[in-house]
Amino acid sequence: MIPFRIGHGYDIHRIVDGRPMVLGGVTFDVAYGLDGHSDADALTHAICDALLGAAGLPDIGHFFPNDDPAYKGIDSQKLLTRVASELRQRGWEIGNIDASLIAEKPKIAPVLAEMKQNLATSAGISIEQLGLKATTNEGAGSLGRAEAIAAHAVALIHRPEAPAR
Repeated sequence: MIPFRIGHGYDIHRIVDGRPMVLGGVTFDVAYGLDGHSDADALTHAICDALLGAAGLPDIGHFFPNDDPAYKGIDSQKLLTRVASELRQRGWEIGNIDASLIAEKPKIAPVLAEMKQNLATSAGISIEQLGLKATTNEGAGSLGRAEAIAAHAVALIHRPEAPAR
């Protein structure tokens, strides 16, 4: 058996008025947010899917269905904590996560460190195990017109080393 695996996650949510904007566990002080059943944190959802995919498990919607009232408005950091726990129960440890957030608005740079800390804490890893970048779509397409926010993530998971004899 291969001692490590890699997964990729992607998520996108439309921007709508009147919802909280939550990304990487940070709530922004803006009058718009992302449309979705949970808090619609596209960044955290992409990370969850990368971890689940690396373990060969179904996607985030399988574990947290968008028609289940239990997940209505739920903090996605709780979902990430549960995903990380699910992997550990199956004998996997998180090696590292690397994620990119694609958003024209709001400004991400001022809270990037806070987002990184939230995500690392929720995943149960050190901040050094998490790479996080933010970029724009340079005005192109629905992302560039600020109609949506998307995120990509990759994750490396591994089996813990057997103790030395």
